[in-house]
Amino acid sequence: MFSIIQAAGWPIWPLIFCSVVGLALVIERFISLKADKILPPKLLDEAIMVSRNGIPGPDVVTQLEQNSAFGEVLASGFRVLTSNPRASEDDLRSSLEGAGRMAAAKLQRYLGALATIASAAPLLGLLGTVIGMIEIFGSQGGDGGMGAVPGGGNPAQLANGISIALYNTAFGLMVAIPALIFWRYFRARVDDYLLGMELASERFARHLVTLRK
Repeated sequence: MFSIIQAAGWPIWPLIFCSVVGLALVIERFISLKADKILPPKLLDEAIMVSRNGIPGPDVVTQLEQNSAFGEVLASGFRVLTSNPRASEDDLRSSLEGAGRMAAAKLQRYLGALATIASAAPLLGLLGTVIGMIEIFGSQGGDGGMGAVPGGGNPAQLANGISIALYNTAFGLMVAIPALIFWRYFRARVDDYLLGMELASERFARHLVTLRK
């Protein structure tokens, strides 16, 4: 592996950096986007059950808020009713929508960086290719037939230029393709979570209306 890095030259180092950052982002998103941390399947039913006889106490609301991203949305509705038991339906829905937007921002965190890596890696590979081509042309235009090969340039420099061009092109694609795949996967996963939260919040808003005094 180290010999490949040496053959690829300095342009491969930005690609290695992108690959390390991309791998770290993928692992972080896999851990952070688990269903139990975002949208537990029974959380809405439990929140409705615990509030059938009235708004739950501050301890319950705090525990709900710390449960998951969707728990923060539900807790925001309870907090509005706690501060204003006569809050209008529009106020309740506005609070849920605001909390939902904040949750969406957290879910989409780092996806932009992953998309940037997917877009930049092929360009960095292309940069290495161009530098390799420059090495190749430099090897052909040196001493006008006085190199190691009669009528040609330096074969060692020529091989080095080809290595730089091919290794960087290949490594750029090796970084970009997985980054693009995972970015699209996480985007679809986040969209599914947001849709589920939106539908559940609509049901919860109707429940909150029945709790107004």
